Amino acid sequence: MSLRECLSVPFSGDGEGTGELTWGQFAAWRSMQVVEAVEWAGGVMPLEPGTTVADIATTLGFIMSRHQSLRTRLSTDVPPRQVLAPSGEIRLEVYDGGSDPGARAAQIRERYEAAPWDPAADWPVRMAVVADGEQARHLVALYCHMAIDGYGFEALIADLANLDPATGRALAPVEGVQPLELARAQQGRAARRQHDASLRYWERHLRAISPQRLPVKRPPEPERWQEATLTSPALARAAETVAADAKVHSGTVLLAAYATVLARLSGEPVGAFRVVVSNRFRPGFAASVSNLAQAGLAVVDTAGADFDEVVARAWRAQLTAGMHAYYHPRDLWALVDRVAAERGVELDTMCYFNDRRRASAQIPRAAALEQSTLTWGPGSNEYDATCFLHVDAVPGGLALTWRVDTTAISPAMLEAGLHGIEEVVVAAARVRTPIG
Repeated sequence: MSLRECLSVPFSGDGEGTGELTWGQFAAWRSMQVVEAVEWAGGVMPLEPGTTVADIATTLGFIMSRHQSLRTRLSTDVPPRQVLAPSGEIRLEVYDGGSDPGARAAQIRERYEAAPWDPAADWPVRMAVVADGEQARHLVALYCHMAIDGYGFEALIADLANLDPATGRALAPVEGVQPLELARAQQGRAARRQHDASLRYWERHLRAISPQRLPVKRPPEPERWQEATLTSPALARAAETVAADAKVHSGTVLLAAYATVLARLSGEPVGAFRVVVSNRFRPGFAASVSNLAQAGLAVVDTAGADFDEVVARAWRAQLTAGMHAYYHPRDLWALVDRVAAERGVELDTMCYFNDRRRASAQIPRAAALEQSTLTWGPGSNEYDATCFLHVDAVPGGLALTWRVDTTAISPAMLEAGLHGIEEVVVAAARVRTPIG
């Protein structure tokens, strides 16, 4: 891999100072401490013909100047505080494209994701361009989850419309709450009322749910955490069919199927799921380039219900989870420990559901179960959740990636669970209309 040059891109913007972490920042920081890894958003994208290296440098300078979250580092305190810099410089690496610029960009991304990150010294942005001469072919851009979440990344992309490419200046004022401003607001009375209401909601369910989602402990695999991905055109078509009939988002249908399958695997009909809530419906949050996502608790009871009723229950559970996902994570962790001690049990609240799609995938007109494929991902002994289901849109279908702790879910159960989700949704859709 040939690094041709490293450009130093200057930036300056409004605001500076030091303050408490926002609740979203605190959750991301704590997650990094627990799993001993950094989460990144972004990736690789091909560039439009005519894009130059200078264009990319202009864009990098613009986003760093405009969005305070990208100019924020952490102090060395424990817990850390956010430190907003008014100005600085950031590296833009330029690589020769070679015979396969796309493959070279993918290699750079892998290296960026694996390289150590010092939150007190490094900016939360890593960017490189693969070029032929001055013509930029591929962009590699990664943003630390401390600074941005999935919807914040979308807000960043949308805000590029406010860049004057000729001058690098902004065409409109920046929108959305900024991290220092938000941290101050979260110490105010209005935010504390929402915080307290969220914790009361969590406590009510923590006192009622089964302590262990999967109570039978199993011998762990040599690599304790295993994952597999089911790619299914049939599931995509079926989920949209059921969702349209029930007048809900297809993600609700998938959560209902997940709850149904986990109930079968565990023998416990009530499932408590941590669902990722964007919080972007709150005033001033929609256009914010920052990390606002937090975990909500969706409790879905499958007992005595057909699948249509489970979908309705999942919709209500998601709605209430979203309304109670705005709190200081530190206080939630203390609450979980206190309730566990008072109940005299070990509470497992580490079952996750994360629909990473931002819009519905393009669905084929017909799709058969035989077109589904299951692939196994890498195993790991790095600490992770009991089970974490990701939903992604892929060309022509959906991809379900399920990562599990093999002391709770065996590899055979993992495979059966993924196919079970597909089968439940496809069966529900076939009642409505044949899908092939």
